[in-house]
Amino acid sequence: MEWQPDEQGLQQVLQLLKDSQSPNTATQRAVQQKLEQLNQFPDFNNYLIFVLTRLKTEDEPTRSLSGLILKNNVKAHYQNFPPAVAEFIKQECLNNIGDPSPLIRATIGILITTITSKGELQTWPELLPQLCNLLNSEDYNTCEGSFGALQKICEDSSELLESDALNRPLNIMIPKFLQFFKHCSPKIRSHAIACVNQFIIGRAQALMDNIDTFIESLFALATDEDSEVRKNVCRALVMLLEVRIDRLIPHMHSIIQYMLQRTQDPDENVSLEACEFWLTLAEQPICKEVLSGHLVHITWTGDVEEDEAVPDSEQDIKPRFHKSRTVTLQHEGGEGEEGEDIDEDDDDDDDTLSDWNLRKCSAAALDVLANVFRDELLPHLLPLLKGLLFSPDWVIKESGILVLGAIAEGCMQGMVPYLPELLPHLIACLCDKKALVRSIACWTLSRYAHWVVSQPPDSHLKPLMTELLKRILDGNKRVQEAACSAFATLEEEACTELVPYLSFILDTLVFAFGKYQHKNLLILYDAIGTLADSVGHHLNQPEYIQKLMPPLIAKWNELKDEDKDLFPLLECLSSVATALQSGFLPYCEPVYQRCVTLVQKTLAQAMMYNQHPDQYEAPDKDFMIVALDLLSGLAEGLGGSVDQLVARSNIMTLLFQCMQDPMPEVRQSSFALLGDLTKACFPHVKPCIAEFMPILGLNLNPEFISVCNNATWAIGEIAMQMGSDMQPYVGLVLNNLVEIINRPNTPKTLLENTAITIGRLGYVCPQEVSPMLQQFIRPWCTSLRNIRDNEEKDSAFRGICMMIGVNPAGVVQDFIFFCDAVASWVSPKDDLRDMFYKILHGFKDQVGEENWQQFSEQFPPLLKERLSACYGV
Repeated sequence: MEWQPDEQGLQQVLQLLKDSQSPNTATQRAVQQKLEQLNQFPDFNNYLIFVLTRLKTEDEPTRSLSGLILKNNVKAHYQNFPPAVAEFIKQECLNNIGDPSPLIRATIGILITTITSKGELQTWPELLPQLCNLLNSEDYNTCEGSFGALQKICEDSSELLESDALNRPLNIMIPKFLQFFKHCSPKIRSHAIACVNQFIIGRAQALMDNIDTFIESLFALATDEDSEVRKNVCRALVMLLEVRIDRLIPHMHSIIQYMLQRTQDPDENVSLEACEFWLTLAEQPICKEVLSGHLVHITWTGDVEEDEAVPDSEQDIKPRFHKSRTVTLQHEGGEGEEGEDIDEDDDDDDDTLSDWNLRKCSAAALDVLANVFRDELLPHLLPLLKGLLFSPDWVIKESGILVLGAIAEGCMQGMVPYLPELLPHLIACLCDKKALVRSIACWTLSRYAHWVVSQPPDSHLKPLMTELLKRILDGNKRVQEAACSAFATLEEEACTELVPYLSFILDTLVFAFGKYQHKNLLILYDAIGTLADSVGHHLNQPEYIQKLMPPLIAKWNELKDEDKDLFPLLECLSSVATALQSGFLPYCEPVYQRCVTLVQKTLAQAMMYNQHPDQYEAPDKDFMIVALDLLSGLAEGLGGSVDQLVARSNIMTLLFQCMQDPMPEVRQSSFALLGDLTKACFPHVKPCIAEFMPILGLNLNPEFISVCNNATWAIGEIAMQMGSDMQPYVGLVLNNLVEIINRPNTPKTLLENTAITIGRLGYVCPQEVSPMLQQFIRPWCTSLRNIRDNEEKDSAFRGICMMIGVNPAGVVQDFIFFCDAVASWVSPKDDLRDMFYKILHGFKDQVGEENWQQFSEQFPPLLKERLSACYGV
């Protein structure tokens, strides 16, 4: 007997569906309650599918809504559906996949994939064969509906379709899909390509077996009249470029010609896909070879910018993101380099701040191509650029400024001769009457900030800074945003060059506080934090503190603990606290307390969620991460003065929990804080060492680079405080550290921190560490030769000298590397210089004059000179 609805029940369900479309919130709430009641009745779901598939008298939105409510039920309770109900729903879906209404077909497709996502592909063996069979139907609706469902299944379950669990249905599906590339309906052709495209990146075997047919079929559709089909063809070619470039190379010339046409496709979605082709190609080793002949056309493709430069809703201003605290060292020649390679866990995932559109994609493509071709691109671009930049038409001028910014990184060398003339023109564009020109000029100027700072300050830095500060107070919000971001970049490049202008800069930034609305405030915090990072202790002047702190603290008091706007503010305060040092003391107590509260609240919420995930929401751990980072800033800035605050709080207990958090970013920030507290107030840390050290040892895992880096650094700081008491813990960490320093491709920052920590462990426990000397001495020396003279380098080298004293044989084979590392010191302290002197002379005496002569013949001239001048060897 087939299931039939009860008339009264049916009316009740229909009434519910009508009510749920009401805008009234009270009605909505009643609907939610009613739904929960009805879900107690197993056959309620039969009514929902019945309305979706059989009640053709009802309007489509009501029927579709019935299907969507059913989908949510499947998602939440499918395992509790009685078998008969589940069977009825599946049967109805397959019988009605060809409903005349596209909306109903799509809803049924979504329902089918929701059921399959519940692990039902295995227990619904007839699904795939039936859908594939229905593709052959003479009825367009049936074919299209089945394809829609198959496309969703391919998207959701691509790996399963290739597995033995289902007897590899792809072997049948792929050839079947390929047949439909020639179908007369564009919608069907588009579905067919989209289905196959799901299997390119995973290199599905069934697709690889048919790869040539696939590529030929794509070429046949290259000039399809339907834009959706063209978009899917472009998308396929972009992915094939990554996965099977070997198959594309024979056709590369025509593919490039084709992509040049598509990049100017009248449909923006197509041109955007095509533009991705250049971004992907630029990453391929053969890029230069295959593109060389096409450069002149490609730079003209930059010309798509003209008709596209009609103002769009968001400028190409890259938002800046919270970077969790990573400990880096200062290098020779210049300020501490940002550990660019270290934040591999940071995803720029905020799409709201920049719509990815064709102008931006073209600019990005120019950017990567400029990085491949460097100055070879300029002869093709410069004649074009002059025309654009000085055009009276603002739309054209604006696209020229965008191009100039896009090539800044790749073509910097070749651009240098033109910059003295171009920069004043760009700075003048900051005052253009069109907001879009002003904002893009901000971005482009920021791309040349490095060059600006390398010139005498009065020539470009001063005029650029003056104009950018005016733009920070621009009447247009987008210009404010662009100027603030550009100014932050300029601050990073200029560093202490800004000190003479601090008063003027702070007046502007503080004035902007009163003027800015929500979104731009967040960027303003970033500009203030970056300023503090760049000028450091120069900010610690009573007049500057008076200007800066009151508005920041006012915001701090305004924001609630749950407000996400705390993130950028906490981050900004962390930089300010580090820079102001003792100047921050009057503000530290409430700031410290609140950070501890935020950590505590987040940990408590995480615990509740772990115990009762159905009753509590998962916490947003960013609150805890930024709070830990600000506590680090306080510890670093206040030094010993933080002692009182730590004594009166339970931060060490909280830290113990944070160090074991499953989320890497939480651990990363907690190890940074542990290191800073170790330096600032070790007596509070010492009682916890026995519990903390095993956790630190477990986190010496270079899979999470930043976590590993900070744990390593903290171990080194602890060793310096513990002295010989560190002995019981050396075994927990030493093998991992030696392994990390010998791994290929370890990022520079991690290598340096590992070397310093090994050196420090050897300084406090030479007997325990020196037996392994030979296993790390060579990478140790090469990774520390570029570090500036500083305390960390000093303690590490003392450690190496002491270990050589205990185990001189460990250094013999790599002694030349040791000599080179010693020579990297500009001015070691006297007693350290003596240690070096003794080791060098000891080695020389040991081998004898003649052998030493032969040995030192291998030295580069500069090294020979340094050692002879400083140490008389």
